Amino acid sequence: MTRRREEPNYVPVSAVREGIDDFTAFLGLERGLSGHTVCSYEKDLLQFGDFLRRKKMAGTWRSVSPEHLSAWLAELNEDGVSARSVARKLSAVRAIAKFCVAQGIRADDFSEIVSRPKFRNDLPDTLSVEEVSKILETPHPETPQGLRDRAMLELMYGSGLRASELCGLEIQSVNFDEGVVRVRGKGAKERVVPVGSQAVRAILNYLSEGGRPRLAKPKTGSALFISTWGKAISRKTLWHLLQEQVRRAGINKKIHPHQLRHAFATHLLANGADLRVIQEMLGHADIGTTQIYTAVERSRLTEEHRRSHPRSRNR
Repeated sequence: MTRRREEPNYVPVSAVREGIDDFTAFLGLERGLSGHTVCSYEKDLLQFGDFLRRKKMAGTWRSVSPEHLSAWLAELNEDGVSARSVARKLSAVRAIAKFCVAQGIRADDFSEIVSRPKFRNDLPDTLSVEEVSKILETPHPETPQGLRDRAMLELMYGSGLRASELCGLEIQSVNFDEGVVRVRGKGAKERVVPVGSQAVRAILNYLSEGGRPRLAKPKTGSALFISTWGKAISRKTLWHLLQEQVRRAGINKKIHPHQLRHAFATHLLANGADLRVIQEMLGHADIGTTQIYTAVERSRLTEEHRRSHPRSRNR
């Protein structure tokens, strides 16, 4: 049974907090990261700062050591924090460590020699090809909302878009002649991703007279996917629409939009796509982030072997 620690009611010492403020300002102004991403970095770094103060380990970023970071990771593990959350927190600390070196605050990167502890392996939930097909075929093609939902789901699965990327698309983002979509991803970075023929067909059907024009209002802008109010679809609305399609498809799972992105990557890998190509299409800055899908595929193969091979099945 894991123990739970109450959130501390204090903040890190001023020197540590000042360093975090400088770093988050750099992320927003210099690297152009979104406010949501910057806040995520800040939250994790403040938690590390609180740990340093609680343990009376370090008062400034100059005095933080690899041992301090390792001790924090061990505490997170002991508290039952998920592997995915630990990886995110460690990534935040590594980012500020590199920032400190670049700014001349310290000469060495204290996070460089700290390896990720062997936490339990949390693999991203994904969907089978059959489950995705059921979801995609569920929207009603005779309504503008159904045409829109089919186009959104086809594009998310066919191009591996994040929910925020899909909601931010404009009509001109899709090049139908070349079969690509221009996406603005994390850090305002743009990438061009292929769009499958079925997704192209679904989007064209949605843009026809029976689809988007019937949802549009006089003040509707150029957003590709719009609500019944004529405004750009929000992530919350997208989540609710997906839940409705999953329910109608008869799939008894909790499914969120990001799982279509996971399915996109996993199914590409299963059919022989190169990992670096998948990385580029997903917009991952680090190949290590994309490599999680190799573990998903290995897990799937292991399960198939266990289920199908006569010397592996439980009898």
